[in-house]
Amino acid sequence: MNGGERGRTIWKRGPVLAALALLLGLLMLLHARIPNRMGNLGSLVETFLPWFGLFIPALLAGAFWRRSASAAVALLLPVAVWLNLFGGLLGDRSHPGGDLTVAGHNVGADNPDPTGTARALAASGADVLALQELTPQARSAYEKELSKTYPHHTVQGTVGLWSRFPLSDTRPVDTEMDYGPLAATKPAAVKLAYNRALRTTVATDRGPLAVYVAHLGSARVNPRSGFWTVHRDRGAQALGRAVAAEQNERVVLLGDLNGTLDDRAFATLTSRLHSAQETAGNGFGFSWPAKFPMVRIDQILVRGVKPENARLLPPTGSDHLPVAAGITW
Repeated sequence: MNGGERGRTIWKRGPVLAALALLLGLLMLLHARIPNRMGNLGSLVETFLPWFGLFIPALLAGAFWRRSASAAVALLLPVAVWLNLFGGLLGDRSHPGGDLTVAGHNVGADNPDPTGTARALAASGADVLALQELTPQARSAYEKELSKTYPHHTVQGTVGLWSRFPLSDTRPVDTEMDYGPLAATKPAAVKLAYNRALRTTVATDRGPLAVYVAHLGSARVNPRSGFWTVHRDRGAQALGRAVAAEQNERVVLLGDLNGTLDDRAFATLTSRLHSAQETAGNGFGFSWPAKFPMVRIDQILVRGVKPENARLLPPTGSDHLPVAAGITW
């Protein structure tokens, strides 16, 4: 076979691989156009969007195996799209220092060692500590252990905040049972029973800081309804409205949002707050599940302050990893 024939052959080989590479690139490029009408497919794709990059080396290996120049060239599209979306997360964007360290942790309702978890969190050096999924049985253990480090705290339903600084203007934020226009008719007992978010003002040395703690509804994948996120999405919208109405120019949101910030469901939050991890982290900061983290659903979002560093803390008895960030005025 002469050189010309060989050249034509390598361009004709692997048409399926080339088509798959182009489809992969278009999927990532146009993820926002994927509709949610059928089983929340768009949100499901966006939740695991970074992992679609794993298909690139697999397709590249196939291109080499088939000696397909067309497939190799077609892979330039998904490579460029993935790097545009996530390339900025690959390096270390953190800086030392910070006026204040905040941390958040879903401590897990099934945590077998709440006392050990509380001690580990107290030793983290955080000035403000937000906890989610507090159970009545474990609450006293956290209050006992954390009181040695944090003289001020509040617990509203299943979420709580511990602080080295005084707290004021503390109130629950209704997210789990948000009924929109019907919210005013909901009995107070029902509001308290389902409270999974709070808002408070922390009187720091640099001035007041509005802090929100939230644990949004769970997301589930099942054959019938697909990616089920009804309560989570409703909670995200309610939380977004609360942040939009916040008068304090400096805001920090700490919470298990049960979703990644690539998911369009959090547009009301990401349009008003930015991620400490994406601004000042090192890597993707995947926080769940703790044994093999695959997604970052535990978030630290800020407005009016600058994240200097963001990081994961060592694992505890929870199925989530704690997250922390240093912020400056």
